[in-house]
Amino acid sequence: MNTLIRCPWCEGFDLYRQYHDTEWGVPLRDSRTLFELLILEGAQAGLSWSTVLKKRESYRTAFDQFDPQIIANYDDKKVIELLANPGIIRNRLKVVATINNAKAYLALEKSGQPFNQFLWSFVHNKPIQNKRHSLIEVPSSSPESDAMSKALLKIGFKFVGTTICYAFMQASGMINDHLVSCHRYSAVNERDYP
Repeated sequence: MNTLIRCPWCEGFDLYRQYHDTEWGVPLRDSRTLFELLILEGAQAGLSWSTVLKKRESYRTAFDQFDPQIIANYDDKKVIELLANPGIIRNRLKVVATINNAKAYLALEKSGQPFNQFLWSFVHNKPIQNKRHSLIEVPSSSPESDAMSKALLKIGFKFVGTTICYAFMQASGMINDHLVSCHRYSAVNERDYP
C-alpha cells in the first residue's frame, strides 16, 4: 500500500489533509472565491489556518456567502450580531475590515478593474512554479506579495499585509509552494489551468 506524501504542514487532521489535497495551490480565477479567500486569510492573522478552516462554513453563513454587495451594507447592528457569533473569529477589527474590504472590492470593480484580473496581475496571470524541497525554503513573503499588499492597501483594503498576501497567493494557486516531494506538486504544476 502506497502512502501519499504530503507537505508536512497539513498533517494532523483529516480536514487539513483534504484541504491540502483538493484546494491548496489550485489556481482560482473567480473574483468572489478570491474575495472569500482573501477575507479568510486576513481572519487568520495571529492564528493558525486550521482554526479558520474549521470555521469556514460558519463564516460563509455568517457573511452571506461572501457576497460583497451584501457585506458592504452591513450596519452596526450586523457587526454586533457577528461579534456574538461563536462560529467565527470574534475580532471587531477583522469584522469591520471585512465590511471595508467589500466596499473596496466594489469600488475596484466599478472602476472597470475586475478583482480577479487585479490580483493575478501580480504574477503576470500565470502561476509561479517554485521547487521547494523543505518547509525551511518557503518564505513568508516575496516581491510579488509585497507589491500585492501595497496595492491592496492603496485601494483601501485592510488585513492584507505581505505575509497574509503570500499565504493567499499560495492558497489561490498564484504560487505553487507544494514541496516537490508532495503528491500534489506535479498535479498543480502540470495541469493546464485557464
